[in-house]
Amino acid sequence: SGRHRVPRATAQLLAPVGDPEKVICVGLNYHDHCQEQGAKVPKEPLIFSKFPSAITGPFDDILHPQDTSELDWEVELAAVIGKRGRHIEEAAALEHVLGFTVANDVSARDWQMRRNGRQWLLGKTFDTFCPLGPAIVTREAVADVHNLWIRCSVNGQRMQDSSTRHLIFGVPALIAWVSRFVTLVPGDILLTGTPAGVGVFRKPPVFLKRGDEVQCEIEKLGTICNRVV
Repeated sequence: SGRHRVPRATAQLLAPVGDPEKVICVGLNYHDHCQEQGAKVPKEPLIFSKFPSAITGPFDDILHPQDTSELDWEVELAAVIGKRGRHIEEAAALEHVLGFTVANDVSARDWQMRRNGRQWLLGKTFDTFCPLGPAIVTREAVADVHNLWIRCSVNGQRMQDSSTRHLIFGVPALIAWVSRFVTLVPGDILLTGTPAGVGVFRKPPVFLKRGDEVQCEIEKLGTICNRVV
């Protein structure tokens, strides 16, 4: 009918995928993000993960842990797997994607870069460190997922402003690579990396504080907005 059964203003949108088997993430996957930290462009995808318990809704709060003083933002394109596969050929990889959504790979940089033996997991996977949404946009509805603007603002100030055309490894290449090691199943979420403009590499560094509002948006996919509490 084109009419909402429930007015949007009275509804709380949950994450479009709330309990996936896997949340797979990619580091150093934008050329401009490598440049801002003086890192070499990877020859192979750099893979890490978050626990599914990090997922929160597109407009829910991000909880600022007492254990960190270096909370940072990372807007990311996320692909949602829709078809099971292992050893997927790159040419057929998009057939395994249900659609795309917006993610924020919230990061505690002290834990990621200096603590826990410099293993990234703990710094990436505190509860609420993966806002996701506002919806899954089906693959067929996105003409070219590798040519979308991608942005992040903090308290209305633009911090990240790039395009998915700057991805080092595109979605098909990432799916082919990851499926060499693990079976991808429907509902798995693949975060594809963040562009330049994160807080830790600013001079001086800028970190999120309680009361800040973080807005992440990607062309064609929509906007998520989360307050730090």
